[in-house]
Amino acid sequence: MKPGKLHYGWIVIFMGLLTTIASHGFGRMSYTIILPAMKDGLQFNYTQLGLLGTGNFLGYLTMAIIGGFLASRFGTRLVITFAVILMGITMILTGLAQSFGFAFVMRLLTGLGSGASFVPAMALGSAWFAIKNRGFATGIVSAGIGIGTLISGLVVPPILSAFGPNGWRFSWYILGGAVLVVSGIVYVFVRSRPEEKGLQQVGAEKTERISPVPSDAKTTSSLQWTTVFKMTSVWYLGIVYFFYGLSYIIYMIFFAAFLVKEMGLTQQWAGGLWALVGGLSIFCGVIWGGISDRLGRNRGAALAYLVLGLSYFIYALIKIKFGFYLSAVLFGLTAWSIPTIMAAAAGDYVGPRLAPAGLGFITLFFGIGQALGPALGGYLADTTASFTVPFLVAGGISFLGMIFSFYLKRPQ
Repeated sequence: MKPGKLHYGWIVIFMGLLTTIASHGFGRMSYTIILPAMKDGLQFNYTQLGLLGTGNFLGYLTMAIIGGFLASRFGTRLVITFAVILMGITMILTGLAQSFGFAFVMRLLTGLGSGASFVPAMALGSAWFAIKNRGFATGIVSAGIGIGTLISGLVVPPILSAFGPNGWRFSWYILGGAVLVVSGIVYVFVRSRPEEKGLQQVGAEKTERISPVPSDAKTTSSLQWTTVFKMTSVWYLGIVYFFYGLSYIIYMIFFAAFLVKEMGLTQQWAGGLWALVGGLSIFCGVIWGGISDRLGRNRGAALAYLVLGLSYFIYALIKIKFGFYLSAVLFGLTAWSIPTIMAAAAGDYVGPRLAPAGLGFITLFFGIGQALGPALGGYLADTTASFTVPFLVAGGISFLGMIFSFYLKRPQ
């Protein structure tokens, strides 16, 4: 590559950013905004609406695990493209729903596409960037979560207003159509590995151009996948990731309920504070990915867990607006730090080719924590008649994650 010429890895990373905008921002986070209108349109109760969210999460978790291995076997480009196409089609079909069963199946399928696209996209940094640049590149991809959430928050309300009772249907049509456009763009530009373009990783010590891999190049076999399961360091990485899933979801789920139900603040004020979190979270992946490049994944993760834990404690104990703002700022600037660092660390441990498989495997631990967190937080809130204890517990779990992070070993 000639000096001064843009390395193709940066184009691939931008494709990863578009993928996370579609998979998380449009496919998952938009449901929160569409939910009230969808409830009125289909006459669903909150239990049914909650089950729709559960179906989407189950689909996401399933393919977040399997999708990483599929990407290692068949290539990131094909897996991401087909997954995003599945998302776009099922989101459009969600807008046609007339019954709970049909809506549940569509949200489940959307979740499958979301998980199958998100994990390989987050692993692109490991394939295209050397270890010293990997966290920063992965952080750019994770920024799509915040950007997609912000776009959904800006776009969906006007659509709901413009189309009246059917606004929720048109919201799904428009967002689904946008996701299909993203699938086409990603297919054209993304490449699974730098060898496909005859390039080295960004930041690699060797700068010479290498020969492109032949079309019949050996792909990762199922036998090689077993190396992921046999690595104790990957299992330990999954345990570290578990603490994030268990703690952050308690804060996110009960964030607004605490402000409105317990503190007596308005829904609009709580929504504005959450919008602040979303806006700040756009940059947190880049910030923390870069920090982990410099300090190491272990110290970077430990510092991130410390800040997250402080945000939960402040939210529980400083019950004035200043405390709420401070907590929101700290959380917003750190929200996606751990997923970014875990994605980079997975690539460090298992190598670029198996990075999607490694990330998919540790996502299982994260998913278990995320599934347990809401039930734990809800139980504690019911038994204590306050959200204070759930937030304190979330902070304690986060600090436990900090301690475990210190013992992450450097990859050999």
